[in-house]
Amino acid sequence: MAPGEAPQAGPGSPQTGPGSPPGGAAAGAVAARKQRALAQRKAFSLFVRGKEVPAAARGPGGARWRCCRQAFAELAGIHRHVALQHGRDVGREEQAAAEESSPPGGAGGAADSPDISVALPDTSRVSDGDLRSEVGEVLLYYCYCEVKDPEKLCAWQKALCQHLHLTGKVRVASEGINGTVGGSKVATNLYVEAMLSQPLFKDILCREDFKNSTGGAHCFPDLRVGVFKEIVPMGIDPKIVSYKETGIHLSPQEFHREVEQYLSQASEGQSDTILLDCRNFYESKIGHFQGCLAPDIRKFSYFPSYVDENLELFKDKRVLMYCTGGIRCERGSAYLRSKAVCREVYQLKGGIHKYLEEFPDGFYRGKLFVFDDRYAICSNEDIISACRYCGALWDQYKLCSSQHCRQLVLTCPSCHNKGLTACCPVCQEKDLKVTSGASGQTLKEECECTRRRPRVPIEHVSQRRLDTGKN
Repeated sequence: MAPGEAPQAGPGSPQTGPGSPPGGAAAGAVAARKQRALAQRKAFSLFVRGKEVPAAARGPGGARWRCCRQAFAELAGIHRHVALQHGRDVGREEQAAAEESSPPGGAGGAADSPDISVALPDTSRVSDGDLRSEVGEVLLYYCYCEVKDPEKLCAWQKALCQHLHLTGKVRVASEGINGTVGGSKVATNLYVEAMLSQPLFKDILCREDFKNSTGGAHCFPDLRVGVFKEIVPMGIDPKIVSYKETGIHLSPQEFHREVEQYLSQASEGQSDTILLDCRNFYESKIGHFQGCLAPDIRKFSYFPSYVDENLELFKDKRVLMYCTGGIRCERGSAYLRSKAVCREVYQLKGGIHKYLEEFPDGFYRGKLFVFDDRYAICSNEDIISACRYCGALWDQYKLCSSQHCRQLVLTCPSCHNKGLTACCPVCQEKDLKVTSGASGQTLKEECECTRRRPRVPIEHVSQRRLDTGKN
């Protein structure tokens, strides 16, 4: 039986239907309530365990749990605190959550379905300093698979990250999981081991699926774990466009050869291939593959509309797609294939991250944008973007200084020192008003530069050709 698959009814199994006893439906409802209660208790227990202080760091008479800058020595105290302050995080069942904790190894039964493990790594032999070290890394990964209980997987993920003092973002859905987390190398290694031993991912994920880069917990402001409809927000129901209909995956070596051939043919005007960047404009602006088509879109959720508005561009073409880590290509290629206009659709397995590991001086030039406080990571010395104000070569993003906008802006040190810190004149003026005594309320609204950009650009059917040189 596959992980997470329900056993089939057989002789002696309780069944409901036209010939079932009158109490069958009621018994089923009772069983369902019991399962939900067990799952809620398990989530509560996991959250509490995630707040446990490692034994090596407690000291004589030290607190066993820490949460919200408070110390707790008694189990009842931490239970009471979690029930009162973190109910929404653990999906509490009010009376049971305040007083019960799951016994070691779990309670068994339906709540311990084989698709989601509740085990947390043993950190008793790890020093608190090693676990919390600022010198570490950032992991990026995803896994498309069928998740029958996203809420339970979400609770386990939250407890796992808290237990290992990881920060970052994790999206869980019925179609899988997508995460980027930062912490010490000890913590990230334990996280990978826990993920690989998780029965739900055991035969799907492998160590090579985790992309790492220098960083740590400081790269993210906090930890955010939640359940969503999609693990990458494309805005299309996964039941309509499934990851199961993806394009053909190419290894970094295969993709490199394809790009080399494409650039050679494109320079002679003979190419029938489109090298398509699936990322947002501000990502491709600071780094991209030579000769790529980089749509001027602000969000991946605009990508389907971009494809719809430019179908003629893709007609009878071979499409080579790429993105940061590969996840956007999974659904993006599936959507493009669903239009039945391309001759072939390929995608870079592992994304730019994996390509740069093998070809740091290959056909990708510039920085790689990342969605954390670093904004970009470097593999080569090329700078392909410019300061928004003076035009000098510059590729280090900062947040727009206007609290009304908070978009990203490229402003070189010279212009920054002159006070040019916003993404456009409108935001610059708003920033001055806030600084001079306005309320300071943080808003997110469209600014001048956003309104000027078409939501979905229309490309020329002949396909615009980018410079196939270094830039």
